[in-house]
Amino acid sequence: MSRIGFDNEKYIALQTENIKKRRELFGDKLYLEFGGKLFDDYHASRVLPGFEPDSKVKMLLKLKDQAEIVIVINADAIEKHKKRGDLGIGYDQDVLRLIDVFREIGLYVGSVVITCFNNQPSVIGFENRLKSLGVNVYRHFIIEDYPANVPLIVSDEGFGKNDYIETTRSLVVVTAPGPGSGKMATCLSQLYHEHKRGVKAGYAKFETFPIWNIPLKHPVNLAYEAATADLNDVNMIDPFHLDFYGETTVNYNRDVEIFPVLNAMMNEILGESPYKSPTDMGVNMAGYAIFDDEAVCEASRQEIVRRYYKTLVDVKLGHADKEQIRKIELLMKQAGIDEDVRRVVQPALDKAETTGKPAVAVELADGTIITGKTSSLLGACASALLNTLKILAGIPDSIDLISPAIIEPVQHLKTGYMGNRNPRLHTDEVLIALSICAATDQTAALALEQLPKLKGLELHSTVILSGADEHVLRKLGFNVTSEPKHETKKLYHR
Repeated sequence: MSRIGFDNEKYIALQTENIKKRRELFGDKLYLEFGGKLFDDYHASRVLPGFEPDSKVKMLLKLKDQAEIVIVINADAIEKHKKRGDLGIGYDQDVLRLIDVFREIGLYVGSVVITCFNNQPSVIGFENRLKSLGVNVYRHFIIEDYPANVPLIVSDEGFGKNDYIETTRSLVVVTAPGPGSGKMATCLSQLYHEHKRGVKAGYAKFETFPIWNIPLKHPVNLAYEAATADLNDVNMIDPFHLDFYGETTVNYNRDVEIFPVLNAMMNEILGESPYKSPTDMGVNMAGYAIFDDEAVCEASRQEIVRRYYKTLVDVKLGHADKEQIRKIELLMKQAGIDEDVRRVVQPALDKAETTGKPAVAVELADGTIITGKTSSLLGACASALLNTLKILAGIPDSIDLISPAIIEPVQHLKTGYMGNRNPRLHTDEVLIALSICAATDQTAALALEQLPKLKGLELHSTVILSGADEHVLRKLGFNVTSEPKHETKKLYHR
């Protein structure tokens, strides 16, 4: 587990103040694009140890009386069933989840925007579902030659064809389930429509990564490239900022490409754009909250390798192409690392070779490695989970936390009544059984009390995890990777 290297409280204070100043720069309304994850930014918490996943929301709650949220989703993400890697749910389902989460904490969600709309049947189905739930939905369309053809884009045949999003607050936060959703284009489209209506509106960007005031090849920025390998994002020196100010800052290709469009828009709205570069339009203060650079570098190196293994699995499952693997391999070389920096990999492989069956390894915060093997009663993940809880609780390995007398009836239920061929217990079933035992067994109760200590631990499996196991392990807080290999040679895997 990485040592802390990021001051979260300082970050929230700096970020809140910076956004207030930017809002004061414009007149009636500020469209604030929130890049990355607004609510549960686990990538940021992994590469910036000390960053809390809900930091952005804590900051936004300080401005909630003036703010409303617009959630953007790309139609292609719906059509291709794109999933959030950290939660394992589709972008369309995450829109619904985000609406619920924002409402529960007191933030106002004004609407959902579907970008790149092209009458896709599944997209229309999702749109109808939102409307049936009482959610305002707007359509934005593909613009030919975007973002190169500025005259077309900034016209009634470009942004003018998009639906105008009705908003009621002075600070409009535009967010999305993930990158590539079209947040910036949505903001620019709104600026065009607001200008036609005589409303003075401005735009700013809150993008945590890449961090603009640390080196281009800093591991944190390389980890961002690894996380967005599927989008072909490339970190680069901001040429506009360097040319105007003579200062070197870091941005990424999509912002650099879109800047002439933004500049043309701002010139038309205000007479003169307040921004001289893509860096100028950002409000990110994360770089100022890093106090232990080596801690952050090490955490980021680990994240790059985790992304490498995830991409290997995605290619195996047909969810990614091999070019993404090659890109992350290049990033690993730039960071001066290979797979060996992930210490849980080799112990898992060694255990699998010894037993001839799938195995799992877990690394504790102190560096201790614990393994789990596949048995007639338990899958490797379930075994590793129980072994980890034993070590954390100081329970001897010889003690069974769950009696076979409890496991066997569950197995009979699975195979005799539920139609499962695999009798071994998954992690969710093991946790339920352990909870039942804890009601009368103090040792089981002690093991159960260790669950909060699992957050942030590293885990590696020698086979691709089942959906049930992966979901539970991520909910418990494990940083999970696996080999790109199925447990069996069957063509269909549940």
